[in-house]
Amino acid sequence: MNRPRLVVGITGATGAVYGSQLLQRARELGAETHLIVTPAGVLNVHHELGLDRKALEALADYAHSPADVGACIASGSFATAAMVVAPCSMKTLAAIAHGYGDNLLTRAADVTLKERRRLVLMVRETPFNLAHLRNMTAVTEMGAVVFPPLPAFYHRPVSVAELVADTVERVLALIGLDGAQPRAWTGL
Repeated sequence: MNRPRLVVGITGATGAVYGSQLLQRARELGAETHLIVTPAGVLNVHHELGLDRKALEALADYAHSPADVGACIASGSFATAAMVVAPCSMKTLAAIAHGYGDNLLTRAADVTLKERRRLVLMVRETPFNLAHLRNMTAVTEMGAVVFPPLPAFYHRPVSVAELVADTVERVLALIGLDGAQPRAWTGL
């Protein structure tokens, strides 16, 4: 594997900007990106970002249909560095937590877990109910990282774009992508 391969899933939860920025920044850092966007994710990307499916898919090196469960990323033999679901809906979280690989996104997440690779789920919901919390516990016990995109206000951000960029850098550093530069806390 010459370049690190990153699988990015985008679901219908709010926060489509995290997925689009993750794709753009991963490309800048030289990663090969594989995108899966659910039908609800396409609707949300259009609503929140004004992008259609084609424009979103152009941000990735490869785009896969969620119905294509025979795609390369559905197999553990296709080596990847990590998978990030950004944003991750509670429906997708539940499917991953219960091994319900009914589409390529949830199958790729299952493969990521079974191969003991890094899976980061940027869950988006508030408040959480007990089912959400139990599903987050389940995926954590399986080896996933639950990473709600919570802003770091201690850096005194001046824009939403700055908050998003900081979160994306933190995720890229967490998955070990060389060149990621999250802002470090330097103390008071």
